[in-house]
Amino acid sequence: MYLGSHAINMDAKGRLAIPAKVRDRLLEECAGSLVITAHTEERCLLVYPAPQWQQILPKVEALPSFNKVARRAQRLLIGYACELQVDGNGRVLIPPTLREYAGLEKKLMLVGQGKKLELWSEERWMSWLDNSDDEEGMPEEMASLSL
Repeated sequence: MYLGSHAINMDAKGRLAIPAKVRDRLLEECAGSLVITAHTEERCLLVYPAPQWQQILPKVEALPSFNKVARRAQRLLIGYACELQVDGNGRVLIPPTLREYAGLEKKLMLVGQGKKLELWSEERWMSWLDNSDDEEGMPEEMASLSL
């Protein structure tokens, strides 16, 4: 289980070092093989151990393609999905398209969410903590979907 929040830095090339506690868990669970993609509601990234992503992907693909909200979720989750491997130094390289989507610069927050992690720009994370938005409705099919 991935818990806690970790302040981390990204270098100019888009590499970030995974905190040791999280990295050890990732290496144990999936040999450092990750899938990272866009969050559908927030401008942050979702980080899945590859086996967890393989369980989620068929559910995302099965969403109704004629529902605009579901189709947007499919486009973001699948369209931005990128397979990554934790290198020997415990780092991953975040692709430029994902860095741009989430507004990632030097200071980041890696936030545990149980079976996955979220990667936020520190500025957006702090702003999110300070604001609470009303939730909009979602299709019934998505209400039971655990991303």
